Amino acid sequence: MDFYVVIPAHNEEAFLSKTLQSLSTQTLLPKKIVVVNDHSTDGTQEIINAFKNNYPFISSVTIASEEKHEPGSKVINAFYSGLETLDHNYDVLCKFDADLIFPLNYLEKIAEHFLQNKNCGMAGGFCYIEKKGIWVEEGLTSKDHIRGALKAYRKVCFEQIDGLKKAMGWDTVDELLAKYHGWEVLTDASLHVKHLKPTGANYQQSSKLKQGQAFKRMRYGLLLTLVASLKLAIRKRSLRYFVNAIQGYFSKSNAYIVSEEEGKFIRKLRWRVIKKKIF
Repeated sequence: MDFYVVIPAHNEEAFLSKTLQSLSTQTLLPKKIVVVNDHSTDGTQEIINAFKNNYPFISSVTIASEEKHEPGSKVINAFYSGLETLDHNYDVLCKFDADLIFPLNYLEKIAEHFLQNKNCGMAGGFCYIEKKGIWVEEGLTSKDHIRGALKAYRKVCFEQIDGLKKAMGWDTVDELLAKYHGWEVLTDASLHVKHLKPTGANYQQSSKLKQGQAFKRMRYGLLLTLVASLKLAIRKRSLRYFVNAIQGYFSKSNAYIVSEEEGKFIRKLRWRVIKKKIF
């Protein structure tokens, strides 16, 4: 299968070379990688240039978005800036972060899942972080969710969900919409991806309300938002996270990012999963 990879990068000189090295030595090489240098002020571009000189399938584009790192819109805007430079001759499209080290057979294993399961629309491994010299699962989400850091989409699935939403919650609603269109979302626990930078480390204070706003824009409704926010707050061990999420839900937010019909499907799916875990 032909893989295209888009990597948004903002001031990633500490990690980007490791990410590109792990991708350029895969047992199944990607057909194209485009790195989007998003307003970097460090040595990110020098690293990109060095890899471009050695690997013809690596290219880059430079954009100048806002300096602050807000979840959702910034990274997806960068992703689309990279995607616009590519043709459509791919089987699988990947959105990867610039602070990951992939196992050497990562893309090969992901390709196997897509080839063996024609209903698989998205696939991915699990992020691991280093604690006291030991790599442990980051564990911020449920086992059936693919982290936004390492998304891989079958081309038809990506087109049917109308790409990625330019808002926080994009890496949840993509899976929900994939299921709405009848696709399966597959996670492979054997694929351990080293995540070099803590999730959300660079988010601004202004982003604290965005999780609740995202639940509203995905048409969760208040009760489901309360349950989802409490679950995340417990996982993050932060009461403040719960309070911020609820405040965000009731704050002024932008338009919905799913239709009424899609929202109805999402609520039913979420409640079915919750009931299954309880009973």
